[in-house]
Amino acid sequence: MARFLLQFRALFLLIVLLSGSVVRTISVGVGINYGQIANNLPSPSRVAVLLHSLSISRVKLYDADQNVLRAFSNSNVEFIVGVGNEDIPNMTDSTKAQAWIEQHVLPHLPQTKITCITVGNEVLSGNDTQLISNLVPAMKTIYDVLVSLGLNDQVNVSTAHSLTILTTSFPPSSGTFRQDLMQYIEPLVEFHAQTKSPFLINAYPYFAYKSNPSGIPLDYVLFRPNQGLVDPITNLNYDNMLYAQIDAAYSAIKAMGHNDIEVKISETGWPSKGDSDEVGATPENAGIYNSNILRRIEEKQGTPMKPSVPIDVFVFALFNEDLKPGPASERNYGLFYPDGRPVYDIGLRGFLPRMDYSSAAYKSQVQYIFGLFILSFTTFLLQA
Repeated sequence: MARFLLQFRALFLLIVLLSGSVVRTISVGVGINYGQIANNLPSPSRVAVLLHSLSISRVKLYDADQNVLRAFSNSNVEFIVGVGNEDIPNMTDSTKAQAWIEQHVLPHLPQTKITCITVGNEVLSGNDTQLISNLVPAMKTIYDVLVSLGLNDQVNVSTAHSLTILTTSFPPSSGTFRQDLMQYIEPLVEFHAQTKSPFLINAYPYFAYKSNPSGIPLDYVLFRPNQGLVDPITNLNYDNMLYAQIDAAYSAIKAMGHNDIEVKISETGWPSKGDSDEVGATPENAGIYNSNILRRIEEKQGTPMKPSVPIDVFVFALFNEDLKPGPASERNYGLFYPDGRPVYDIGLRGFLPRMDYSSAAYKSQVQYIFGLFILSFTTFLLQA
């Protein structure tokens, strides 16, 4: 009987493990960037299990991948989907914009929660003047289509910016937008104010540290205890660079005459590996940075300028992406390896199933094990 009970317990644990229900998580309001520039990533249905096990309920895509959106159907995950930079010119045409929404958004509502459409990524910091001039018209056209479909209260429209759109970022109270971009930023800010959509920034203190490691204290960029920097105009103390960057964006928007637009972090992170000249790209630093981000989100902290507004952050990124171009750091921002192992330990313990939940092989395996479980349980009851 003892041997049977051990077999029974082993079968039960195997079923539980296959279901992905034995995990340890940190439940915080963090969002995650789910990039897919790789050839070794798990299927979207497996990723859905992983994110559920981590209690992550906000995901940002760089496209509107239909397989991903279907895999998260009837989940509680909120999605930001993206219009690629290459599609922005087409989005200035209302017919093409409506076709894009009908193809990429409507089929997934309401079973998949799509809450935002980002139009391009870091467009204003690029050199394509046609793309830059088309950005706001494309955003307006997409928004008008959403209005016509009665979706504008459910789905907002935004675009993500590099901090290079700022002329000045310190002190934070002196944050201003670049003069050469003002003709595009003025209507953009007005659009955000009118539609009540967030101003999104991709903020990476790592870049600042990498470019000047001798002049920028590592503790200041990693959220570790330090004396901080004081804004001489407001006398506010900043103990980390990310909060200073957020408040610089708030100040730049305020200089445009608006206090009614929320700034959110669409990307931030730290690479766990880099080339020889990429100072600071280590697993230790990446773990410290992201662990401290999670802690401050969990504490619902605000910035010195906006202490009552909890920071809203999407961490970059879910997985290391082996096909991303550029320096080695670009391929090493992930919290996880593609096989589901954490790149470093920050307390996140998720479960990535070994095979696709929708596959015939998985279903066959589950049915077989469940059959064994029922047989063993019945035998146990008869022998008890």
